Amino acid sequence: MSHVGVDKKGNDLNLMLMVTSCAIGGTLQYGYNLAIMNAPTIFIQDFVNETFRERWDVQLEDYQVTLVWTCIVSIYSLGGLAGALIAGPMSITFGRKKTMLLNNIFLMLSSLLALTSRAAKSFEMIIISRVLVGINAGISMNVQPMYFGESAPKHLRGAASLSSAIFTAFGVVLGQVVGLREILGSEPCWQYLLASNAIPGLIQLLTLPWFPESPRYLLIDRGDKEACINALRRLRGCEVQRSELDEILQEQAEAKGLRPSRPWELFADRNVRWQVISIITLSSAMQLCGNDSIYFYAYYVFKESGISPDMIQYITICTGTCEFTACIICNLLIERQGRKILLMGGYIFMTGWAIVFTIALCFEHKVEWMPYLSMACIFTYILSFGMGPAGVTGVLPTEIFSQTARPAAYMIAGSMMWINLFIMGMIFPFLVSELGEFCFVPFAAVCFLSALYVGLVLPETKGKTLSAIASEFHKLNYRGQDKQGLPAPQAQYQLGEVCHSTAL
Repeated sequence: MSHVGVDKKGNDLNLMLMVTSCAIGGTLQYGYNLAIMNAPTIFIQDFVNETFRERWDVQLEDYQVTLVWTCIVSIYSLGGLAGALIAGPMSITFGRKKTMLLNNIFLMLSSLLALTSRAAKSFEMIIISRVLVGINAGISMNVQPMYFGESAPKHLRGAASLSSAIFTAFGVVLGQVVGLREILGSEPCWQYLLASNAIPGLIQLLTLPWFPESPRYLLIDRGDKEACINALRRLRGCEVQRSELDEILQEQAEAKGLRPSRPWELFADRNVRWQVISIITLSSAMQLCGNDSIYFYAYYVFKESGISPDMIQYITICTGTCEFTACIICNLLIERQGRKILLMGGYIFMTGWAIVFTIALCFEHKVEWMPYLSMACIFTYILSFGMGPAGVTGVLPTEIFSQTARPAAYMIAGSMMWINLFIMGMIFPFLVSELGEFCFVPFAAVCFLSALYVGLVLPETKGKTLSAIASEFHKLNYRGQDKQGLPAPQAQYQLGEVCHSTAL
């Protein structure tokens, strides 16, 4: 099948529209639902107290209210864990696109419960709502990067997958803006704020059906070559390139007769030992580095930095904007600089800024301008996170696992991410209260060890075929052994057209 020369902007536009449609109801929800919980903190705590008083004539202690509130916030992570665990089977059974559409069932139920919780005088409905929206986020955080990575051409694979991080950061900013007191962050409107996540979901339901399923899923999982070619033609806006179709056919031949792997099978398979270790390490580090703790408990962090309470809601918008900007810059750089340097560089900078932040907190009551340095460190910390770990981590499972192992790999990566997010959500307030100005020291250690791991272990994946990447991991998995059966092909490197990734 020959490639027909057409307008390249048309090609990029098709892919960009698909990415936008999917991400608006996908990873945008993850960031949005993290951010909207900051504004109504006091109002929901009062609602919990009033509910207990009306039902059982009990006046809760402050620590009891805080415990219920922490449960409401952190239960989102347990829902996310459940979503990550069912995302793999759903993506195999229904396909990537249909899974994203079915995922909106959890979202709509969540919005309905949140909207009616106040009238029903039930804080339990808020908890169930948070579980359901967590399931929605857990599914989308796994399936969306898989869908993008399998649908994009090789030279745009990183940029397309990285779009998930851009929309996550945009969701954070959007949630912070909508949560302002002047919009929905006021006492009469907090139930509407919690239910407002239904709007992006409706946009996705109206637009995503117009785009095709993942071409790799259609050919490798479903064995439908004609549907794969049609999907490629619609996504590229032109006739299919023979080289791209051959690459998918080669992966189909390698996967022939193999059923999709299960997560526990990946743990037992020596062929993917270091791939599994890599996604566990980096998915855990993404949460344990402390970046999302800033969004969970922004008020406490800025209070420690000496910022007045009235200004905190506006300062938190700047944090989200900072990560959003950094993710866009990372999107422009990922096909130029590669995955490894962005990931390692991001963690190195985060280590440095965490140390500076700790020093600034130690001297904030002795030096007049130290609170401003503390605030600057938070922004640069978030900027460093967005420039590397935020986007690149989600790209890796698509690039280092085969089609049959990919859903299980995302289940493992997603599970680690959500478990560690839950842990951080529960322990971060205690870290702040117990460690005080040294609360970022554990995060600095995590960032340093992560940078060390990336530098010493993780191979570069930019522009390489799956077989070339597998060959590099083969050297790690069978270090010191001469294993028969796995070829070691030359790295097939392709820079691609960088202007495509910047357009995306």
